[in-house]
Amino acid sequence: MRTRIPPGLRILRTVLIADDESSMRLLVHATIESDDYTVVEAADGAEAWAMIQQHKPSLVLLDVQMPGRSGLEVLRLVKEDPSLVATRVILLTSRAQEKDVEAGLIAGADFYLTKPFSPLDLLTRVEEALQL
Repeated sequence: MRTRIPPGLRILRTVLIADDESSMRLLVHATIESDDYTVVEAADGAEAWAMIQQHKPSLVLLDVQMPGRSGLEVLRLVKEDPSLVATRVILLTSRAQEKDVEAGLIAGADFYLTKPFSPLDLLTRVEEALQL
């Protein structure tokens, strides 16, 4: 059960969606949108890393296959940066082979969801990652 905090006391956390497909960003954004956090978006891996450094998000939803930097590269950068120790990462990808899932989890992903995913599964993982 979620405890409601009075609006004046609420500290908004940031969630970053990084995917090179605008339709996927729109779908994920619409699925997870909440008054509990601010959602920002990046269209490629380089933009995602720049926004992570700027916003220090609580959660990053990363596509694995993106131009610029792959989701796995961005994940490794997040895990290597001491200022991002509290940042959680969920990989969202069409790569569903066991070796891909294993590589993502070994790289430090908190969760690995394969596309297409159920909106309920995504919401559940977001809430678990953010510990709402």
